[in-house]
Amino acid sequence: MAGNSSWPASGPMSCSDDLGVAVRLAAPPRRVVSLVPSLTEAVAVTCPHVLVAATEWCTQPADLAVERVRGTKNPQVRRIIELAPDLVLCNMEENRRIDVDRLRAAGIPVWVTRIETVDEALASLTRLFTVALGVPVPPWLAEAESVWAAPPPPSRNAVIPIWRHPWMVVGRDTFTGDLAGRLGLHLVHADRPDRYPRLTERELTTGIELAVLPDEPYVFTRTDGPDAFPGTPVALVEGRSLTWYGPSLATARQTLTQQLAAAFPGGAQPSS
Repeated sequence: MAGNSSWPASGPMSCSDDLGVAVRLAAPPRRVVSLVPSLTEAVAVTCPHVLVAATEWCTQPADLAVERVRGTKNPQVRRIIELAPDLVLCNMEENRRIDVDRLRAAGIPVWVTRIETVDEALASLTRLFTVALGVPVPPWLAEAESVWAAPPPPSRNAVIPIWRHPWMVVGRDTFTGDLAGRLGLHLVHADRPDRYPRLTERELTTGIELAVLPDEPYVFTRTDGPDAFPGTPVALVEGRSLTWYGPSLATARQTLTQQLAAAFPGGAQPSS
């Protein structure tokens, strides 16, 4: 992992975001708007002085005090343009192409991330800081790379619902799915064509040894969720550790490992 900024000593720089789209910056950004909760936390923890606005869904850090520009899917594009940011941060999955296009049409540089694996998260965040923002790799990101380099434990068949009514679960080609695999979870529905398959209640519980219920985006609790998995161990986990690719990456492995283990108080071993 590169540790130094790649900004030239002086003058503007043209670089490319995760999608290969050219982003021209006059100088290291000093006014940044983030439309991605994970990236908001990452920037706020690393270089808080540059962040001027974020979405209502950007809940971390807890004391974040910046202007709010509505949500990830319906940002206040006009207000963002009025703020005259040097750079707007977006994500291919979380934000709409039409909003990115409108911002770029107004002359606002937009950096779009594409993150579907832990390795992509580490590489994307490294480029964001060293290339786009012109700062060194933060210590928490270097720590996260070390933490997730460890091999996974034995595999256990699992399902990770993200919504109820209808049931939707984590599937193929997702950051959460890749992270789950590194925790020793084999997602039984990852062979379906959809990245977030919709399932019947019968499909939901077929062939699983563990149900992993995060507290976001759907807020699963001890009284809402486990009832759908009678006779199956259930792990209630922190959604931020499971789905966010910011500073929580440094602590997520330990947090989730402990929460998954709590579902097996007797120390039951995986079947494979």
